Amino acid sequence: MNTIEQLEAKLAEPSEALAADLKKIEGDIVLLGVGGKMGPSLARLLMNAIRAAGVDKRVIGVSRFTEKGLREQLEAEGVQTIACDLLDDEQLRKLPEVPNVIYMAGNKFGTTGNESFTWAMNAYLPGRVAEKYRKSRIVAFSSGNVYPFTQVGYGGASEATSPAPIGEYGQSCLGRERVFEHFAKKHHIPMVIYRLNYAIDMRYGVLLEVAESVKAGKPIHLATGYANVIWQGDANEIAIRSLLACETPVRFLNVTGPETVSIRWAAEEFGKRLGIAPVFEGSESNSALLNNAALCQQMFGYPRVSLLQMIDWVAEWVAAGGPTLNKPTHFQERKGKF
Repeated sequence: MNTIEQLEAKLAEPSEALAADLKKIEGDIVLLGVGGKMGPSLARLLMNAIRAAGVDKRVIGVSRFTEKGLREQLEAEGVQTIACDLLDDEQLRKLPEVPNVIYMAGNKFGTTGNESFTWAMNAYLPGRVAEKYRKSRIVAFSSGNVYPFTQVGYGGASEATSPAPIGEYGQSCLGRERVFEHFAKKHHIPMVIYRLNYAIDMRYGVLLEVAESVKAGKPIHLATGYANVIWQGDANEIAIRSLLACETPVRFLNVTGPETVSIRWAAEEFGKRLGIAPVFEGSESNSALLNNAALCQQMFGYPRVSLLQMIDWVAEWVAAGGPTLNKPTHFQERKGKF
């Protein structure tokens, strides 16, 4: 993959399992917050899976559509788009009633100094959406940031781990979950709370940040020496298939790859591929923000794209000077300031 077009095509390749599940999902699907990092590729994957399944189903993408050209691109793919500020109650009420909702709206970067907007997006808006779509099933994107740091050797936080978020972003994500959970109980809404970290493609993510540091000869800080990653295409597929896993009470689901990835090891792997010795600074702490996705893999199988495949692809992309989104994950952050 050397171009954006090739990358987007790879992200949008549906598996047989996804196509089979789409035959079981009754009704149309609305994607709220389709304009974010993962939304466009999820929409394209969904359209391709619908075609592969041979079913008749509308996909409605809702966003403010501030990115130039995105709305037209999605329309060309067959997605019906609606421009909407979800925080505007009148606009939200006018959205069509749809039996399947994938909720991807939220705010992370820029939280520090703009905490009130983050709380409005992450904790107030879910209640308005849940009231609007009380008759639907909802897959609500959340984050592994709701968990505390865990000891590296413990395999990461499971769904049974009590949330203990660090910093206002993580706290607002827990607020999102609790508000959704409240309305799910009130209205008996089948729901999955989808706790993700960290999705990657070649344009952003933990692996890109490590590879870019190796290429530039920048020191790689090791205080947060471990992370989880998953190919964005796999994460998108799990989100769609999770519509069949929605239940009452709410089902919580950790979504990530199976490995606890050593940042030092990943940097050394990139060093081999780029022909540059990585530079390290500090040493690994014995804790990190880690997510145990064993339940997810029991339900949906292991990701189709392996860790080494992701490393190969990212190394090739960085070596060729491929374009990036310039949206750092801040996975090294240990005080919750985003």
